[in-house]
Amino acid sequence: MRPTLRQLEYIIAIAETGQVGLAAAQLNVSQPSLSAQLSEVESDLGVTLFQRGRAGAKITPIGEEVARRARQIIYELQDLRATAQGGGIFQGRLRLGVLPSIGPYLLPGVVRRLHQEHPSFRLIVREESTRGLSEGLRSGRLDMIISTPEDHPGALSTYLFTERLWGAMALDHPLAGQTDELPLDALIDQTFLTLSPGHRLSHIVAGLSARAGGRVSDEYEGTSLDAIRLMAATGAGLAILPSIYAAVEARRGTDVWLRVLGDPAAKRDIALIQPALPEPRAGSDILAEVLRREALDLLEP
Repeated sequence: MRPTLRQLEYIIAIAETGQVGLAAAQLNVSQPSLSAQLSEVESDLGVTLFQRGRAGAKITPIGEEVARRARQIIYELQDLRATAQGGGIFQGRLRLGVLPSIGPYLLPGVVRRLHQEHPSFRLIVREESTRGLSEGLRSGRLDMIISTPEDHPGALSTYLFTERLWGAMALDHPLAGQTDELPLDALIDQTFLTLSPGHRLSHIVAGLSARAGGRVSDEYEGTSLDAIRLMAATGAGLAILPSIYAAVEARRGTDVWLRVLGDPAAKRDIALIQPALPEPRAGSDILAEVLRREALDLLEP
């Protein structure tokens, strides 16, 4: 049957590298052979998948759709083999996308646990914005993601935990020095620091700022939680941080004062999300439980 599974792998590799030569090297085949196989697939399908030139191989709109479906077919085949062998996702490789505001703080302990319990399991982690995670899951570039479920409608979500949001401020800030909840009405005229647009957290912070009568800084948009925390430490504003990051930061001795926000909307739900197949991938429930346990350990006082 054409295209063959190997030819589908060729299409995926070219789509991801944008170069026939790089794809050939990645797959350990000769460039002429890969070019010939690509031409054969395009002839069989009667479409042009890539516009090839000196600048590389630029994927066409129909090529994007074919590559997406090719990833899904390969994904399903891998899942079939893993299910038959009884290991589910732990039988092979899992490409896991995660929000950068979660990954560096939640995943180190998770990776250790998975390596101990499933030594043959290969976990490949990609940190991306909410938009990048959505595209990766939709295109088949990512197998599963850890994200905010409301941003991925139509996908299959497994609830993991809820993070409350904290305000981080300079140690000499007027609101520092207290340990009780920080009410939203105390933040009138405050400057809020948050991640750049494309992250769900930035939308939550914008809503909180509007309700509090504050303003979101347009002079500085952070690309990481560390960056906005450091800006808060200089007195540039109030950084809004999720609870796992805040817990990790507090334990290592922070350069900011942390207070949890006392508002029902100052939170975000986190889920393990995968494509909406008839059934979740075998073993995804185990992965979800490992993620929950690690989050609970981090969030315990």
